[in-house]
Amino acid sequence: MKHSKKITGAALLAASALVLSGCSGSGGDAADDNVLTLWHFESETSAMGIAWDEAIKVFEEETGATVEFEAKAFEQIRSTASQVLNSDEAPDILEYNKGNATAGLLASQGLLAPLDDAYDEYGWADKLAPSLQTTAQYDESGIMGSGSFYGVPNYGEFVEVYYNVDMFTEAGLEIPTTMAEFETVMQAFADEGVTPLAESAAEYPLGQLWYQLALSQADRDWVDSYQLYTDTVDFEGPEISYATETVKDWTDKGYISADSTGLKAEDAGTSFINGTYPIFFSGSWWHNRFTTEVTDFEFGTFLFPESEMAPGSAGNMWVIPERAANKELAEQFIDITMRPEIQALIGNNGGVPVAADPADITDEKSAELIANFNTLTERDGLAFYPDWPTATFYDELNAGLQELLNGTLSPAEVQQQLGENYQSGVDDIVG
Repeated sequence: MKHSKKITGAALLAASALVLSGCSGSGGDAADDNVLTLWHFESETSAMGIAWDEAIKVFEEETGATVEFEAKAFEQIRSTASQVLNSDEAPDILEYNKGNATAGLLASQGLLAPLDDAYDEYGWADKLAPSLQTTAQYDESGIMGSGSFYGVPNYGEFVEVYYNVDMFTEAGLEIPTTMAEFETVMQAFADEGVTPLAESAAEYPLGQLWYQLALSQADRDWVDSYQLYTDTVDFEGPEISYATETVKDWTDKGYISADSTGLKAEDAGTSFINGTYPIFFSGSWWHNRFTTEVTDFEFGTFLFPESEMAPGSAGNMWVIPERAANKELAEQFIDITMRPEIQALIGNNGGVPVAADPADITDEKSAELIANFNTLTERDGLAFYPDWPTATFYDELNAGLQELLNGTLSPAEVQQQLGENYQSGVDDIVG
């Protein structure tokens, strides 16, 4: 019989101090070799929360073990992981954020158990595309992309184009398949006095578009240089120059509103939901929200034209602390979450599974979302996110693009500023 300790909303925040002070009792439970202590931060109604609840039931039925689940807030886990995982309070398994500054840091500190043997035993690598494996592997310095496996992602995320089907139909426009066609579509809306792109420069959407434009001119070697520090990145080179100059050009032509400098991601997303803008370029995490909140028109999606790659990555990962009492049970649970039937639950509830059978996805819009993701992974097209290389580049990129839209800096000046910011942050990491 499962003993589930689920804390949500305000109760979760109120309980945080008690849990982190060591009063949760997880350390004592973890000493029982028939109890799996599990932490994650997904809501009960999210795609992953639904799928993992079912995985818990399957795990208990098949193993006879008991799962003791504790809901945690994302920030709660992030801010205390190094301390908690280095204590007797470490769970057997938890959901953790991927990346050099998060999972990579814990791996370099010896706080996460390497999973190479489990990958071999369960064949997880066969289920994960190469770009999905990148964020699961870390070297001795905690830099992703090589070394041992320290986590298992079982969902994904990526950036795509959302469009208002009704507005396209009324304007006699079709889904563009080339950049020239994409610009023709945007010009057609601009000619009617409609700004085509819902954007925000105070937060991520515009930075993702800037990176996508660079990716449209780039190859995997460039991405490895930018993200994994394999070579020097030329911020005056054709990739970034094209991105910066195109954002400026699209702003001058009225495809992007200069007012975007003061808008946040929520502003851009809700303006698309409200039907103000016909196009929104952002992440798959918006998909389920659009499905439930877009009521006055039909929306559709497509991948960015003439680009083999897009911003995206594996989602957060299951990791096993080095001090976990029941590593083998944790590995068995992870393997259950990778089964097609559990992956299908993610897919049919608005998530992006990494190992689902497409035939198991019965929701039409979910099938379209997952097909786009599979297209990217099949061509090794997930290129991570523009702010990943350094801890401060997210804010620096937003600030530079705001000045670009305002006209206070030229594209060349923005590129110089961004290049200096980027290199300073990378030097701090790799020396």
